[in-house]
Amino acid sequence: MLEAWRAAWPQALADWSRFTRLQDPRLCGSSVEAAAEGLTGSFAMIRLADQRVVIDLPQVHRLGLQDHAREILAHEIGHHVLAPATASDHARLLARIRRALPTLEVHAPMVANLYTDLLINDRLQRQCGLRMADIYRRLAEGTQGSTSLWMLYMGIYEQLWQQPAGLLGGPVDDASLRGDAWLGARLVRAYAGEWMLGASRFAALLLPYLLQTVSDARVDALMDTRHAGRGTRPAGLDRLEDDELEPVLHPALDPRITGDDGHAADAPLVDAGDEIARAAGQAREPFEYGEILAAAGLDLDPRQFAVRYYRERALPHLIRFPVSAQPQALEPEMEGLQPWEAGDPLDAVDWLQTLMQSPTVIPGVTTVQRVYGLSPGCEPAAEPIDLDLYVDSSGSMPDPQRVTSWLTLAGAVIALSALRAGARVQATLWSGKRQYLHTDGFVRSEDAILEVLVGYFGGATAFPIHRLRETYAQRGRSERAVHILHISDDGITTMFEDDERGNSGWDVAAHALRTARAGGTMALNLFSPLPEGIADASASGWTADLLRARDAGWNIHVVRDMTDLLAFARDFSQRHYAQAPR
Repeated sequence: MLEAWRAAWPQALADWSRFTRLQDPRLCGSSVEAAAEGLTGSFAMIRLADQRVVIDLPQVHRLGLQDHAREILAHEIGHHVLAPATASDHARLLARIRRALPTLEVHAPMVANLYTDLLINDRLQRQCGLRMADIYRRLAEGTQGSTSLWMLYMGIYEQLWQQPAGLLGGPVDDASLRGDAWLGARLVRAYAGEWMLGASRFAALLLPYLLQTVSDARVDALMDTRHAGRGTRPAGLDRLEDDELEPVLHPALDPRITGDDGHAADAPLVDAGDEIARAAGQAREPFEYGEILAAAGLDLDPRQFAVRYYRERALPHLIRFPVSAQPQALEPEMEGLQPWEAGDPLDAVDWLQTLMQSPTVIPGVTTVQRVYGLSPGCEPAAEPIDLDLYVDSSGSMPDPQRVTSWLTLAGAVIALSALRAGARVQATLWSGKRQYLHTDGFVRSEDAILEVLVGYFGGATAFPIHRLRETYAQRGRSERAVHILHISDDGITTMFEDDERGNSGWDVAAHALRTARAGGTMALNLFSPLPEGIADASASGWTADLLRARDAGWNIHVVRDMTDLLAFARDFSQRHYAQAPR
């Protein structure tokens, strides 16, 4: 059986195109081996991360499908070639289907699997002449009782392939089921070339039957894309697509399916929402983004989903971060040779000098590599300014893992811009006393920074003044200059209170500002602009503190709405740092 299936692989590839190339399938000789590959519950699966097909041969034999190697392999190849083809399209498909299944979004992976199976099998049966109908006929043998979902699904195949009613397990006497099966078959044909658009209509067709069916073992056995997205990085899901916001039509109301233009004015199954919801480029919320990726098979925790979300949201807004000119650049200059030993990079070998020493090459004995030093060049060197970022996570701030946090997004835009320019970033998230999270000093890791920014405390408000004190206590002028950035509201004034040692917060902040050498900024969500000066302020408290901080050298930027923080993040980098080195 193993040899027969190996021999069928080239034929299955050729059924799609003679140019189709995929890695050889994983043909597992035991269910334990299949489980180690991630295959459970079904007899076949695909992995989009490495473009693999995995087959559980013992399970295939138990189902009596061992003589359908070419059909099953060609079907799995179809998932890589036709639908969903890529991890991003797989997630996009799930997003559309979830919207058409209100309260039943958990079934979106199953609906997506059934839909793409229809597209693939119809092509293989009609255009390639493969025996796809025989597979379902074999699955129908020896089974008793059928759910309405299974009967509808088999009825669609019977309509597509002009099979007698009930031959594959479809409805025989139920006129309603047969009518819906006809609609499903018409949908597959009408949207074969635009299958992403037809996905929500297929989900609307199945919705009433999902309400009746808790589970069906035969449907579960067909789930070969259940975990297809595991290990992948789908892109472009942070925003809703324009067509995704269109009304979700039941196939019976779609004139493209029924051919009846009279239904064009009928109400949609799901309302498209108000005009704001129709705006192009509307962003998803982090929780929805995470649910879609989880449905695609990604096994991540909510914080990891949030890291991916804010990275995607930040990418369109990234700019180059500031650099400051240094006296001279250093250029590499060859100083001599040293032995090349096993374990050193192979491309480091100087073969000319090696052969000049001996025509017989003996690795580690006659092999040599060049040694380089640095000499002053003619052009000035550019040194990026490091970023010390403090983000408020008190109870007045939203949870970035549930809804969009503009503080987190603004911090991500500026931090990732800093990394792009070669700078290092120290990120600190803070709330009440002893509630803080920070990176291990100034780092170059995107994930380490974003994992801090997407955290959430939701507690009281007490700035961790000891973090500011310890960061700049021993920092010398030989180290890079740092810009200190705070994103908060009026709670930032807790920074000026005495620390646990009795030191004045004003003194600690002033020392940090002097030592950082690249200035400090506060982006604060306040209800009203600050007065021009302390003398103009009729109020005291935090207003007076902020005015005093401004006079002490802090640049204070006030935003009335949290959404303005994104514009601040772009403008902050542009005004202060996106300049040619001097």
